[in-house]
Amino acid sequence: MTETMRAIEITEPGGPEVLKPTSRPMPQPAAGQVVLKVAYAGVNRPDALQRAGSYAPPPGASDLPGLEASGEVVALGAGVDSLSLGDKVCALLPGGGYAEYVATPAAHCLPVPKGMGMKEAACLPETFFTVWSNVFQRGGLQAGERFLVHGGSSGIGTTAIQLAHHFGARVFATAGSEAKCKACLDLGADRAINYRDEDFVSVMKEEGGANLILDMVGGDYLPRNVKSLAEDGRLVQIAFLQGPKVELNFALVMVRRLTITGSTLRPQSDLAKARIAESLREKVWPLLDAGKVAPVMDSEFPMDQAAEAHARMESSGHIGKIVLKVSG
Repeated sequence: MTETMRAIEITEPGGPEVLKPTSRPMPQPAAGQVVLKVAYAGVNRPDALQRAGSYAPPPGASDLPGLEASGEVVALGAGVDSLSLGDKVCALLPGGGYAEYVATPAAHCLPVPKGMGMKEAACLPETFFTVWSNVFQRGGLQAGERFLVHGGSSGIGTTAIQLAHHFGARVFATAGSEAKCKACLDLGADRAINYRDEDFVSVMKEEGGANLILDMVGGDYLPRNVKSLAEDGRLVQIAFLQGPKVELNFALVMVRRLTITGSTLRPQSDLAKARIAESLREKVWPLLDAGKVAPVMDSEFPMDQAAEAHARMESSGHIGKIVLKVSG
């Protein structure tokens, strides 16, 4: 390995144009870490938030964007015995995925599923860690329950639809066009709601209310979500595309025994993320190996076109995942 590598850095807070190619020192693995030669890096909303200056990396993390990648293990830190040099993996990253090499805890790496390419594998960690921990671990989704996911055609949404459907829930999804609604139905949603034409509150009330809602919109969706829930329903908030502050009548929460919770993935401890990885390995990776669930792919950009990839994502025209090709 060389002493320096190509990478994409955030030159200043701003729009996609602030993403610029740069040269950085090669990362070195700390104890418990591995270094990956990156094949593909996933592009996610948190990357855009970091680029805009509103989602700072946690202490000790790389300032380079990129929270997931696929690649080959090329260096092992002290104490790593779960992986070997040459292993092909996909990994949840603390940052730094927009680069030729990246360091990450070995416990946050999972094998590339059988029959899956490196491009598709790079799309798994951020969305599958997020959906599994919030919908199933935090939200407690059970077979037979009514599950509503907003942004059904996003990377998170397409993953949530597939997993909820596979585990026996009735799945409802909101999306903003006929094409996006069709994509949700094709993935297993029982009902796709075009939010430009229909009121999801009315739809869910007619169905008896949602037992669980996964929301990344926020803003005025929060009180509408509360109205959409069934008695004893749960709302899990994972992002705020329309802002985190809103007025809410909490009497509805109390009288109907509702639960409002949420989480963000990146600030969680390495141990917490390792536990999510182990649960995924046991419960979800066999489904990926068998081809029963798979990432939905939107588009691929060369790493040097990271700005164009961000513009694509922020246009909200995409269905599924966007990736950067780094090597291979």
